[in-house]
Amino acid sequence: MRALLRKVSDQSIENFIGNLLRYGVILAAMVVLVGGVAFLAKYGRAHPDFSHFASEPSRLRHVDTIFLDAFSFSARGLIQLGLLLLIATPVARVLFSVFAFAFQRDRLYVVVTLIVLAVLIVSLSGA
Repeated sequence: MRALLRKVSDQSIENFIGNLLRYGVILAAMVVLVGGVAFLAKYGRAHPDFSHFASEPSRLRHVDTIFLDAFSFSARGLIQLGLLLLIATPVARVLFSVFAFAFQRDRLYVVVTLIVLAVLIVSLSGA
């Protein structure tokens, strides 16, 4: 009986993780698409100047201002928010896996998953 409950639990956890990844990518793609359409509607006919490199404005390099720009329906802000959602999707998967393994009392996988989460956080923070 306990093995059956564990199997059902494992299956439901796998389904949740699969849905988390699927819907995270779909949501990110939709946000980027809306931002891309808005960007092309505004700047579609402009001729780019490739004689010098111009990076993104500094306000689009910080999470808090990306949210502010996205919620004010700035095209670039929406695109950046979509990219943040795309990056956050696998991080959320690893974070959920930590809780799932802890629920199953699988200490080895909790430790391994926490190491993976730490590596992700350090690499994404630019350290």
